[in-house]
Amino acid sequence: MKRIFSLLSGLAVAALCATAAIAGNLEDKVVVYSTHGESMLEAVADGFEAKTGVAVEFINLKGELADRVRAEKANPQSDVMYGAPSSVYQELKGEDLFQPFTPTWAAKVDPLFKDKDGYWIGTIQTPVLMFYNTEMLTAAEAPKDWKDLADPKYKGMLVFRNALSSSARATYSALLQQYEKKGELDRGWAFLKAVDANTKRYYGSGSLLFQAVGRKEAAISFSVLNDVIDNQTKNKMPLKTVDAASGSPVITDAIAVIKGAKHPEAAKAFVEYAGGAEAQAMLARKFNRMPTLPDALDEAPAWMAKIKFKIMDVDWGALASKQSEWMQQWDAEVKDSAKDKQ
Repeated sequence: MKRIFSLLSGLAVAALCATAAIAGNLEDKVVVYSTHGESMLEAVADGFEAKTGVAVEFINLKGELADRVRAEKANPQSDVMYGAPSSVYQELKGEDLFQPFTPTWAAKVDPLFKDKDGYWIGTIQTPVLMFYNTEMLTAAEAPKDWKDLADPKYKGMLVFRNALSSSARATYSALLQQYEKKGELDRGWAFLKAVDANTKRYYGSGSLLFQAVGRKEAAISFSVLNDVIDNQTKNKMPLKTVDAASGSPVITDAIAVIKGAKHPEAAKAFVEYAGGAEAQAMLARKFNRMPTLPDALDEAPAWMAKIKFKIMDVDWGALASKQSEWMQQWDAEVKDSAKDKQ
């Protein structure tokens, strides 16, 4: 799906605005490929529009984003990649698909959320937590850690996203890596197969997954924290998150300039704005997205400062070279494998 906006180079573009925009050095449009939803992209585009005069064309590609950028390497059709986990950016960086760019606010971002060489930088930190329907399970009955999901007592009580979801891909891979670090990768695959045996269904849509839990078709799942909060507050679902004993993966949603971009100056201006304090704070308020930029937290919802959870030790850089292969194996050998035997 596409939408064209008139944009200007702004706040984040402040440094660029004084020189590039006024001097007329920005191209007349910028093309953005993203995994973010249209409403969120529109909000960023509207904010950017209030600052300059560059048209923005964005396309939401969800799980197809990385493959599309790869396919267009010889002749890039996009200028900016916006959204998807840092592990995907690490992978594409290794394939020489990005142009390094350091926005003016980059120094304030924790090294956990950015590439040391400036090829990508995080704009959103996204914890992935288990949660359950409190009308179906008590806190005592609910899982306490990821390993508990393999317990036969939860058979038929789990629903998850499939591996086309970027957060699910990152989570399944992060769980496998915990076993790999101990030299027990085979046990990791056995664990995922045991979880599959307890899984009632995999969904291609996050909204369908939450509807299933809300209708009490299943009690337990995992999701990005902002979606859990949204469904608690806006949809009044009786959900409670689990602070997993081994920690929860924290995904960094990032942004990068595409190498060979046809509109490189407008691309830099968009990165500058989209990750700046103004845009990050706006996304926190309107869409419950947790900022990576400390300056934006002052204007973020109170729950972002209050919520506490243990962070899983994930080497996202090491995961980048394995995630695609692992998820192909998950799709071929794990997903619904228990059903095949019934």
